[in-house]
This record gives sequence, structure tokens and C-alpha cells, in this order.
Amino acid sequence: MASGGAPLPTATQCATKVELSISCENLMDMDVFSKSDPLCALYINTSDSQWYEFGRTEMILNCLNPKFAKRFVIDYYFETVQRLKFCVYDIDNDTYDLSDDDFLGELECTLGQVVSNKQMTRPLLLKNRRPAGRGTITICAEEITDTRVANFEVSARRLDKKDRGTHIYHQVLHRRALNSRGLVTHGNLFMQVVYNNLNPIWRPFRISLRTLCGGDVEKPIKVDCYDHHSSGSHDLIGSFKTTLAEMQTGTHISPAEFECINPKKSMKKSYKNSGVVCFGSLYIVEYTFLDYIMGGCQINFTIAIDFTGSNGDPGSPQSLHYISPEGYNEYLAAIWSVGNVIQDYDSKKMFPVFGFGAQLPPSWQVSHEFPVNFNPANPFCSGIEGVVDAYRHCLPQLKLWGPTNFSPIINHVACFARQALQQHVASNYFVLLIITDGVITDMDHTRAAIVEASRLPMSIIIVGVGGADFSAMEFLDSDDKLLQAPSGVVASRDIVQFVPFRNFQRNSVALAQSVLAELPDQVASFFNAYKLKPPNLFNVPEPS
Repeated sequence: MASGGAPLPTATQCATKVELSISCENLMDMDVFSKSDPLCALYINTSDSQWYEFGRTEMILNCLNPKFAKRFVIDYYFETVQRLKFCVYDIDNDTYDLSDDDFLGELECTLGQVVSNKQMTRPLLLKNRRPAGRGTITICAEEITDTRVANFEVSARRLDKKDRGTHIYHQVLHRRALNSRGLVTHGNLFMQVVYNNLNPIWRPFRISLRTLCGGDVEKPIKVDCYDHHSSGSHDLIGSFKTTLAEMQTGTHISPAEFECINPKKSMKKSYKNSGVVCFGSLYIVEYTFLDYIMGGCQINFTIAIDFTGSNGDPGSPQSLHYISPEGYNEYLAAIWSVGNVIQDYDSKKMFPVFGFGAQLPPSWQVSHEFPVNFNPANPFCSGIEGVVDAYRHCLPQLKLWGPTNFSPIINHVACFARQALQQHVASNYFVLLIITDGVITDMDHTRAAIVEASRLPMSIIIVGVGGADFSAMEFLDSDDKLLQAPSGVVASRDIVQFVPFRNFQRNSVALAQSVLAELPDQVASFFNAYKLKPPNLFNVPEPS
């Protein structure tokens, strides 16, 4: 909690702890008979647009080039713009109030900018935004937690027949010889039910290594397989003990197999087992999202805008493309909300923006993939402001038409993601934001394109504007079951996140948090699954 009582993000968000260290050079000398005695205070800008003091460094006597020993540990949320302000003062008295001390300069930035640079040096500015002499401030960021995660693919065969379905859960055994059985368990870590199947394939799942085995891959784990009863009185099918290291020996082709043994049946001479549980390709996410960002991975952001006729005449206030006198519509709100977060992770801040479903001058042919700046050789816009300007200038020149085809723009971005994958290093990840108002016309082609893209460093965010039926979009956002192409090929992972804009009316922060919350995990899990390291490995500590 911030010392000033700043509100914290909601508990549903996933935070990573980041440690910030501060140093300065060439500070202004405000003392007559000695050098300045600097101190740095960190302030955080919260959702109510107020600055709250988060903490202070120690004061260093007579020093114009301080390297502060005290560090700030702060919760980092990728999906939130976290504004920071570092203020440096020359301490002249013993009071806690800083307003009576000499101001040496400040820096305003976002935490996203800090972690994407890993080490960032900027000039200090006075309150009037003029340079504070030659003073500079350097902020270094380092992730301080072990966030490794084990990704499981588990199946079973020939389980003993019971009267209902089966489920599996894990119990971590932390210590030995502490009870009559010689083992102490610490609760169920995972439970998942598959009904009416003696050869079940459980959905892939993940457990952090801290929770699973305290980070020790040789620590014993007990796996129990039960027949499920809604009353809670589950019947034990069988159990086995193993370690994460043993589970890791399995692959898709040759899974690691463990016999389920039922203690009540094991005394019978003819008894062999109660089934076999198989662990397929089990991989550990070694590098975290911040490892990749701090190691130089760029998040490449592409925007696709729906210009189909169902949006309505842009000149009519009833149109979703109508820009109000205040400069607002749902398309612009979605661009600002998501773009303001993403832009901190692209050093060039140049974003390609495409439209689809409109007739273009001068031929008035329908296009499902055209640059909104009408420059096919250079479809990039400078910053989110440039995206907004291009959209505003493009709109009056189009005839909104149809149909609503997603596959061309998905395949367009996938082409660049495929090229990036050939570099054999985690240098680029691609995020496609599609803003749309209606039902997809090319659903089969879109499904096939998404399944193909699931094997590439790419994620897709769909924001549905207006009041249309978005059930097709929710189908593409396959949280419960991986998407399947018409050919039968199944996606390797879930890369689509869909949200209806109407759920976040005028709440841009909540919209960005909702659509971006899954992205850090998608980035880290993809690169780790392909064993791709951050490009600038010297910036990232080797995982333990």
C-alpha cells in the first residue's frame, strides 16, 4: 500500500513486483558552503488523477551525483497505465514536509516506459518544464519474484470403471515424517472434471512453481485420480507419487506415464493398476513477460477498423462512426484505451492502421485491408495521436459497405509474425486490435486464420462496438475449449480476447485492463514454449 493511501488496482488483476533503483548526475548545487543534500521522492498518479507519495529514498550528504541505496518495490500491471513522478529535493532541515526544501527537478513517466527500457536516463525538469541545469535521473527496473509456471497436458487411459466421470488434482508434499503416514499435504492445487470417460483428456492447465513445489523440481508431488460425485464424496480410483522433473520427461509423442494404484486393491495378486495417467509435453515458463520486455522484445501493435455499412452514415448522430462535438465515438475510445497502454512497449511508436469493408476512391471497389492513411507503402501512424488523426481524415473519403471479413487482416499481421519467428529469438510479438460492430461474414476463413496464427508470436484483441449480437466473437474467444478450424486442426493456444464495448461505457481504464490482462501470459508462454530467449540476454538474469 502506498504510504499516502493511494488506491490499489483490483485483486483480479495479476501483479508482478518490480524493484526500482534511482541515481542522479549533475544536480544543481543549491548550498553556499557545501554541495546539495539530495533525496528522491516517488509519487504515483491514481485513478482519481491525484498524486500520492509512495516513498522516499535516504538523504545523501554533500553529493551532486547520488546513487540512492533505498529502492522502491512496486506492483506492476501491464494492462494499466501507471503514472510515476520522481521528485529530487535538496534537504535543508529536519522537517518531513518537502515543500520547504529546495527543488532540484522532477521526471514524469509511466512504469511501462521504465520496464520496457530496463534502464532509463532522462533530464530533470523544473516546475516550469525548463531543464534543471544539467541534472539527469536514471531509473533501473528489475523483476524480483520467481514467477515460473508449469504448463500441463494430462490424459489417462483404462481408468477403473466407476459410476460417473473422473477428475484429477495435485497435492504438494512439502515435508516428510511429520505424521503417521510420514507425509504432510498442503491442500489441493488443481481439480478438473471430465465426465463419462475412462480415457479422459483434461484441458491444459498451469500451476506456478512456487505453489506446486516451492520452486524445487525434485520435491515430491502426489497425484490422486477420483471418480467425481457432486455430493463431494469422491471415490478414489488411484494415486501415484512423482516429481516435476519426472513429469518433464514426457513429450507429445512419448508421454511420461504413471500407474494409478488403489491401496485397497493393491493386495490382490492379479491386480496391476487402476489406470495410467500420462503427462505430455510439460514445459516450464522460465522467462517472464518482464524478462522479455526488459530484454528488448518489442510489442508491435496493429489496428483494424470496421468500415462496413452496418455502422451507419458517419454524418448521422446514430452512426457508430459519428464523431460527437466533444470528439468522441466508441471507435476512438477503444483506440485511445488500448493504444495508450500498448504504445509504451514499442520504442518507435509507429502503428500500422488498416480498415476493412469500405469502398475506396477512385474506383470505389470494396477493400478488406486498406491503410487508413491511403499509403500502402507506409501504413504507419506516429503514436496514438497519429492513429486518431488518420482515422478522422479517412472517414469522410470512404463509402461504408461490406461484408465484414476478418481473415485478410489477420493473415496480413500473421505474415509479419511468421517472419519474426524465423529469427529464432523473442524480438517481436504482434498484437492485432480489431474494432467491429457486427457479425463476421467469413467465419470459416477467420477460424482457419486464427488457428494458424496461434502458432505464431501473435495475439488478437476484438472490441465489439454498438449493440449487435456478438455471440460469434465470444465463440472465437475460446476460453473453455481451444478453437478448431473447419479442417479439424485445433489451435495450439487461445490468442483471442473479445470484449463488448458496451460493458465499459466511458470507462477506458477498465476496458484496457479487460482486453490486455491476458497478454503478458500469452507473450511469455509462447516464447517459452518455443524455447526462445529475450534478444538482449545480458539485460536479463538467467532463470534458475
